[in-house]
Amino acid sequence: MNRKTLLLPAVAGLLAPLLVACGDDSAGGENGGTIVVGTTDRIEATAKAPAPLDPAAVYDISTWNIFRNTFQTLLRLPRAGTQPEAEAAQECGFADQRSTQYRCTLREGLTFSNGNELNAEDVVFSVNRMLGIDHSGGPASLLSNLDRVEAPSGDEVVFHLKKPDATFPHKLATPAAAILDSEVYPADKLYEGYSITGSGPYVLESFDARGGRAVLARNKAYKGDLELRNGRVELRFFDDSKAMEKALRDGGIDVMNRSLSPEQIDRLGGDRGDGIDVVEMSGQEIRYLVFATDDPVVGHKAVRQAIAQTVDRGELVRDVYARTAEPLYSIVPSGLTGHRNSFFNVYGEPDVKAARAVLERAGVDTPVEVELAYTTDHYGPATAEEFEVLAEQLNDSGLFRATVKGVPWKTYRPASAEQEYAVYGMGWFPDFPDPDNFVAPFFAEDNFLGSPYENNEIREQLIPRTRAEEQRDQAVDDFVRVQDIVAKEVPVLPLWQGKQYVAARDGVTGVEWALNSSSVLQLWELGRSVQG
Repeated sequence: MNRKTLLLPAVAGLLAPLLVACGDDSAGGENGGTIVVGTTDRIEATAKAPAPLDPAAVYDISTWNIFRNTFQTLLRLPRAGTQPEAEAAQECGFADQRSTQYRCTLREGLTFSNGNELNAEDVVFSVNRMLGIDHSGGPASLLSNLDRVEAPSGDEVVFHLKKPDATFPHKLATPAAAILDSEVYPADKLYEGYSITGSGPYVLESFDARGGRAVLARNKAYKGDLELRNGRVELRFFDDSKAMEKALRDGGIDVMNRSLSPEQIDRLGGDRGDGIDVVEMSGQEIRYLVFATDDPVVGHKAVRQAIAQTVDRGELVRDVYARTAEPLYSIVPSGLTGHRNSFFNVYGEPDVKAARAVLERAGVDTPVEVELAYTTDHYGPATAEEFEVLAEQLNDSGLFRATVKGVPWKTYRPASAEQEYAVYGMGWFPDFPDPDNFVAPFFAEDNFLGSPYENNEIREQLIPRTRAEEQRDQAVDDFVRVQDIVAKEVPVLPLWQGKQYVAARDGVTGVEWALNSSSVLQLWELGRSVQG
């Protein structure tokens, strides 16, 4: 078979380190030449989002993958596993027992891609800039627990936290803590356009939004532990996955990443001698619905509960996603410490009679009119069908009159951040493999969704307690409590948890490491075998 299944050790002790090799990595470095990677994600400047390559403005997986390859952070996610590793830092660690003071010492000789020296003051500048700009669509919320940051010397950075947070090292490994050149990036406004000045393993050599391609070249001044197995990577942005598949078959691209449809996974993974492999990996991508809890209709908890009681996840993953995903009954995906099937425990299998009873007890007239919004060009070609099926499920119950609305991502993301949709679909690719990253970004006060939903127990008690536990298994009961509350109040409705797939032509090596458990695109792992 050409389709290979990999189960990487995404969560130590939970996932076994099973690996199927995909070629000889010995021909790395400059001999790897240029690797061309296709994706259907688009990165464009718009009137509402004029700074598509500024870390302060962007919080989506496609752009973060460029950031992770071009900017450095003090720490980075490991090749596999859960604990962050040193990157721009030589060493980091908590300096107290309460997990409120975190210190890092930088590597020697760090420079930005323009030749400027990188020092501790640049780290302080970058963090303060992220928090100061606090862009509505950006990731500043990841650093909101920071009280202050200082640089006692040119190579030392000290972070003082408001409250204990054992997950803070993980947050320093995200582009929210990308290190920027203080002589290039303005302190109080976004950096517009399509250029990047970083110190990561690659430099952004060119970016053609209209032509749909970006070129990342090896950063010869990079100082870090990553070993690059190619000299250059070209990213090509396609309008749809059909065009991307054609380019893969014709040899126009070497690797096909986001997003493959279920039909393509089956078609490309067949043993047809076409010189293409599909690698399947475990992942923690989730898909869910978001409700505007202050909306005149879905602001009624009974309406949200009735939707939760009606939606058939099994039909979605079977008929739409051809079992390339699994039903998800919690905002925290399976495989992570503390996962609990809270939605199944509350609602069980889809039950129209139970949903009708919920609405009748609340005095809600039926059918309830709802519009389901989704993005047409960000989460893959099956999204439109998924929302048609969701609407059909609701309409078939007789309790709802549901319609769907598809919107391009460049409009959808800023509109959803402003809560312009009553019900809308979103996907989440974890910033780091910890249940906190599936709780705080959605339910903390400064949540990424901009949601009006508030629960004081979650915000004031459960999140702080879980963050204070350095031994994450000691936080399980509190994470379970969060999931139970969310299932009863339904500010969001988890739908499914996806697997990860990469298709590649024969001769491309390192494909099994191209994505880690948090869906980080590790471009440096891709190379070309001697025979390729």
